[in-house]
Amino acid sequence: MNKNICKIAASMLTIIALVVIYMAPTAFSQDDMTHVPTDAFTKLERSKVAFAHDAHNEKAEIEDCVVCHHSQNDDGTQNLEDSSEGESCASCHAVERTDGGTPLMRAYHKQCIDCHKEKAKGPVACGECHAK
Repeated sequence: MNKNICKIAASMLTIIALVVIYMAPTAFSQDDMTHVPTDAFTKLERSKVAFAHDAHNEKAEIEDCVVCHHSQNDDGTQNLEDSSEGESCASCHAVERTDGGTPLMRAYHKQCIDCHKEKAKGPVACGECHAK
C-alpha cells in the first residue's frame, strides 16, 4: 500500500514539475506590455510610446533578450553578454544623471532609434513613436 502511495505522489510531483517548467517562459514573458514604461517620469512631454513587446520582437526576429536588455560592466560600459531582463531600465538609467551615465529618456531613444536606423526599419522621428 505504501508503495502505491509513493508512486502516486511521485507521479503527481512529476506532473506539477512539468507544468511549472512548461509555464515558466510565459510567466517571464512581457506580452502584456503595451507601452514603453514611463513610471519613472513625473511629467510626460509627449504621449506614451505604444510598444507590444512580444509582437515587436517576433516581427524584428529578436530572440536574444540581451539585444535590448543589456547590463553594465564595472567601468560603466554596456555588457552585451549578460541580460538585465526582469529589471526596469530605470533601475540603471535614472531620469536625471550627474555621474556621466546615460539618462533614462536618452537610453530609450538611443536603444530604439539606433537599432531602427541600423536595420533601416521602424520609426525614427518623434511623431512616429509618440502618436497624438
